[in-house]
Amino acid sequence: MEPLNVTAVSYLNTKPFLYGIFRKKMDHLIHLELDIPSVCAQKLASGEADLGLVPVAVLPSLPTPYLISDYCIGAVGAVKTVCVFSHVPIEKLTHLYLDYHSRTSVELVQILMREYWKVAPELIPAQPGFEQQVRGTHGALIIGDRAIGLEETYPYVYDLGQAWMDFTGLPFVFAAWVSNKPLDPEFIAEFNQALLAGIESIPQLIYLIPSPHPNFDLQTYFTRYISYPLDGEKRKGLELFLRYLDPRFAGVHDGMLAWKD
Repeated sequence: MEPLNVTAVSYLNTKPFLYGIFRKKMDHLIHLELDIPSVCAQKLASGEADLGLVPVAVLPSLPTPYLISDYCIGAVGAVKTVCVFSHVPIEKLTHLYLDYHSRTSVELVQILMREYWKVAPELIPAQPGFEQQVRGTHGALIIGDRAIGLEETYPYVYDLGQAWMDFTGLPFVFAAWVSNKPLDPEFIAEFNQALLAGIESIPQLIYLIPSPHPNFDLQTYFTRYISYPLDGEKRKGLELFLRYLDPRFAGVHDGMLAWKD
């Protein structure tokens, strides 16, 4: 078969997946490119990519999305790298910068503000460099590797993974492996094996990549804050999130997401 065009998030939390893909030598089956989450979503939506590790908020906008993997970027409570940072308590925020890297986190923070925190600061779509604008009653949603170490800078840190768990009692799925068409079952099985191999190799992987911050422990991040299996509880959390995005969401059947007419 022709290699599939694959896009994946370029963040630290993806490294175990990439390590497994490279170890299993899947380059004859896929052509892989790394992007920020919003670009991954764009590529999958446009058909430029056949398969992607994409922010789950893009799913309602895809014509025929399929969840093809048993693994994801998820969190059972705190996730560490998707947080609101501020100099004042969240109820005193007047403005909130929204990170432009991922629609999922932007949608999630709006759900939590409305339904859980019961606050309504003015939302500001952020531009590059917005992290330097956090002052006074202006806070920011900052995600990914840029969030690492920022808890040492800001007195108030609100972890969205923990807030979702406190609000719903369920884990959260930030990104999932999604295709825009049915894929060969043999490929899916081999791909899942590669992802699992990467997860199982985390003890070796942490010796191969540098820590992004002196006080940041890679082993703890990969094994405590990021939860990779797309298990039943995470599927429940994902389905609840998708219903918040679109009440017509009807569930996942044989890997394909369905919506009510």
